[in-house]
Amino acid sequence: MLKKYIITFFISMVPLVELRCGVPFGTGMDLPWHWCLIVCMIGNMIPVPFIFFFARKLLIWGSDKKIIGKFCSFCLQKGEKGGKKLQEKAGRGIYVALLLFVGIPLPGTGAWTGTLAASILDLDFKKSTLAVVLGVLLAGLIMTVLSQVVKGGFALF
Repeated sequence: MLKKYIITFFISMVPLVELRCGVPFGTGMDLPWHWCLIVCMIGNMIPVPFIFFFARKLLIWGSDKKIIGKFCSFCLQKGEKGGKKLQEKAGRGIYVALLLFVGIPLPGTGAWTGTLAASILDLDFKKSTLAVVLGVLLAGLIMTVLSQVVKGGFALF
């Protein structure tokens, strides 16, 4: 049982898939939905402070390197594009937009991309982290409900 939680935890830390794959994986392995959601949220949030403070610097440093340059440039472009799009649409409601951006359970709109965008836009760390946490909760709840509906009808209720 512990092995299932550990695997679910680490899947939730993987960029692009994050808890969007962690929740269906964990609930598909018959983990209780509420514990699975908590484990996935923790796994998804652990990288956030590191991304906010260090990812941008690391990506800029690596963008001109031979082996990792393409990947670093891709990540920078993705973060900048997401950040600019978010800022254009949101204006003063940037933190609500960040919450909704992270909360949409689609690949590439999770905590990693949202935090990178917040870092690139030089947003406030505490406000950004709160928006990302709430967005991860929203995405987790959506994925939990969808996982339960697909798994066995309305087993969640």
